[in-house]
Amino acid sequence: MEKQPISKNLASDKPKTIDKYFNAAIKMQASDLHLKGEELPRLRVKGQLRQTTGEGIPEAALQEMIFDILSPEQREFFLNHGALDFAYDFGATDRFRVNIYRQRGKIALAARRVTSIIPPFESLNLPAVVEKIAEYHQGLVLVTGVTGCGKSTTIASMLNHINQIRSCHILTVEDPIEFVYKDDKALISQREVGIDVPDFDDALRSLMREDPDVILIGEMRDFTTLRAGLKAAETGHLVFATLHSTDAYQTITRILDLTPQEERHMIRQALVGNLRAVLSQRLLPTIRSDVPRVPAVEILLVNASARKLIAEGREVDLPTVIKSSYGDGMVDFNESLRILVDTEFIDLKTAYAYTNNPDELKMVLKGIRTGSSGILG
Repeated sequence: MEKQPISKNLASDKPKTIDKYFNAAIKMQASDLHLKGEELPRLRVKGQLRQTTGEGIPEAALQEMIFDILSPEQREFFLNHGALDFAYDFGATDRFRVNIYRQRGKIALAARRVTSIIPPFESLNLPAVVEKIAEYHQGLVLVTGVTGCGKSTTIASMLNHINQIRSCHILTVEDPIEFVYKDDKALISQREVGIDVPDFDDALRSLMREDPDVILIGEMRDFTTLRAGLKAAETGHLVFATLHSTDAYQTITRILDLTPQEERHMIRQALVGNLRAVLSQRLLPTIRSDVPRVPAVEILLVNASARKLIAEGREVDLPTVIKSSYGDGMVDFNESLRILVDTEFIDLKTAYAYTNNPDELKMVLKGIRTGSSGILG
């Protein structure tokens, strides 16, 4: 398979025509920008995709604007493959994770805005236990959720916390680099696939020779990245990674789905010994003008009970461990929704729209908790 060309582009001193759309995304505090030939640009604001005013962009003009920010190698790759990923640095504080692609034979662009300002835990409205998870010294920490749920921001905040309190070497492997860190107490090395290293496989093979203490492996996308992350955790490193799964139970099943049948027992045992925490999150629109979106979270801290369930293949029962361990910092989505309602971040309508179990949420909002053996309190 042909590798993508160098994936980092810089906004030049001379403004490009397309820059006005990136500027609009920044001004509107949008998370995403969508451009499509003959259509009005769209911005995702507070989780909702909104159409802008004005006129649609002619197909030929859109292609010219996009090609104007690509290198010759990138243009050739796109023309041959129909899709291209790259990062676009825009000013001192913003960058965009850009994908261009063909649809119905025409060019289109989707850009995710990533600010270079790494927010602290407090501003993300995450539970206090997330800071404690960041202070682990060994093991695998997974941050999971659907695309656009804030996984990258949460991990960036955790890594920057480590950067501020611990003298260590933090090594990241990213495609592309999103947040750019400045060395504080830690030494931080960020390797971008396509620029600093040809591909993930090469980066993972050289990982242990670079003397890391803390490792970020972007996304666990296949068995190779999964095995590398677990191996690093087994050898005494703290490893962060993301996964497209919605909760702790689905995270375990997703990991096993990535694993060949003959390797599953080994991977299950590796999880028992090295998985430390699973933080799953969803971004919800708020009723507050100063906070556009807020995370609802499920947090599993892998204690003795959780390890026993994973070892026995009973990960379907992990929710019962979470429900019985609220005092230890664990939380499930319905409890998180209750907290967000009580603290007036969201209204009841939003809570019910995002829950997977409305009947249980109704009980939780009344102060009734259910567990594996009935009513807990």
